[in-house]
Amino acid sequence: MNEVSIFRLYVLRALYLLFVVGLGILVWPGLFDPARRWVLMDGQEPNCMIGAFSILCLLGLRYPLQMLPLLLWEVIWKTLWLASVPLPQYLAGHIDDSLKPMVFACSWVVLVYIAIPWRYAFTHYVTARGDRWWTGERQLALNPRSWTRSN
Repeated sequence: MNEVSIFRLYVLRALYLLFVVGLGILVWPGLFDPARRWVLMDGQEPNCMIGAFSILCLLGLRYPLQMLPLLLWEVIWKTLWLASVPLPQYLAGHIDDSLKPMVFACSWVVLVYIAIPWRYAFTHYVTARGDRWWTGERQLALNPRSWTRSN
């Protein structure tokens, strides 16, 4: 079995804690502010998603490996955004000033890349056998080896 060292587990827990505390300071106070007016997809919806992410990171403190897909989601969306929005502008010779704060925030994904135990993730999410798709009876009916010729 592919074990993860206790040090790596503590690194993962530290990362989950960083998300919980950081988002707790930055997002949660404004989430329930009755005086704030929200614009569609400019405030409340992304903040609610980020709030949900921080709650799930609380589970990551106790179950760092079971919550690994949460970190994989974080890596994927930030990497996709960095590659599809600011990178083409950078390659064209300019980056819109309005993007710079988001580029800075998303570039912290490097810490997630460092913290993820990639061998474990690959073993458990890519090469591991998946869960079955149906019950045993249907599986037998669709398995050609289980078919017999009746006369």
